[in-house]
Amino acid sequence: MSQRDPAAFLNRFPGGRLIAPRLPGLLVALVIALAAQFLSDHYGAPAMLLALLLGIAFHFLSEEGPCVQGVEFAARSVLRIGVALLGVRISAGLLVELGAPLVMLTITGVVLTIGVGLIGARLLGRGLRFGMLTGGAVAICGASAAMAIAAVLPKNAQSRDNLTFAVLSVTVLSTIAMVVYPAIAQLSGLDDLATGVFLGATIHDVAQVVGAGFSVSEPAGETATLVKLIRVTMLAPVVLCISLVVRATGAEAADGGKRPPLVPGFVWAFLGLAAVNSFGLVPAAVSDVVSAISRWALIVAIAAVGMKTSLRTILDVGGQALVLIVAETVFLGAFVLARLHWLSW
Repeated sequence: MSQRDPAAFLNRFPGGRLIAPRLPGLLVALVIALAAQFLSDHYGAPAMLLALLLGIAFHFLSEEGPCVQGVEFAARSVLRIGVALLGVRISAGLLVELGAPLVMLTITGVVLTIGVGLIGARLLGRGLRFGMLTGGAVAICGASAAMAIAAVLPKNAQSRDNLTFAVLSVTVLSTIAMVVYPAIAQLSGLDDLATGVFLGATIHDVAQVVGAGFSVSEPAGETATLVKLIRVTMLAPVVLCISLVVRATGAEAADGGKRPPLVPGFVWAFLGLAAVNSFGLVPAAVSDVVSAISRWALIVAIAAVGMKTSLRTILDVGGQALVLIVAETVFLGAFVLARLHWLSW
């Protein structure tokens, strides 16, 4: 084997035999992620949406050939790493700074939206897994939440397509909300602080929350970001609850899948990082670096998810699924707006 062969070179080192077969697929996913970020920086579209769409264009690489193992690794393990590292952005101080009424508003919105997802899924003839997936994505933090929830849900033939649909839909809706919601806040007569709460508690993805908030004012942007991070904090308990429900009902056995751990390792890592950050033990510079690594890991993972998905199968998810995710989005926005007016903001 040639000395220039990366696989031969890696096989010389401990663990190299594990890395070598995954390297081609990982590199392709990374290149797609870099291209998505480049396009996002120049044209303003969400990087995760672009990574997903570009990944779908390279679906053939995940079917056979040297990239298969790496794509699977990126879609599963790199995804969990990215979600776990999100914990470094969370601290108990966020809860104190926001105050009990707004924390309860945010938590109630998350819980009720997931409930709407479960009820809506049943009414529309969709499985409860799909209701959990879309409800959690809308309620918590968009694509990141969808991928984290999908990681603990039992797998079936539709799992991958449902995840791709959820990520695609929630990202598009989040982009629309980034443009429309500031105008709704203004028409509703909300001040800067209330506008920040509204945007942070309703828009799906963090990047769009920041964009919408700071397009209104600096105070609105800061408040929106803070409220959004409170929603992100809900990711760990929601994933934990779903994992417990799956385990208690034995749903994973129906799919012939392996019984998942009581608490997934990436949830423990998320909570551990949040705890360390709450005690102020994570320097700002380190937090920024870890946050950047988390973001890139999620973009690489979503590129791999796109590569594993056929565009034809996304269309098979059906119009009822779109109705459900739009209904969840409208419900969350209406609920938060009504509560803000009830609190006389």
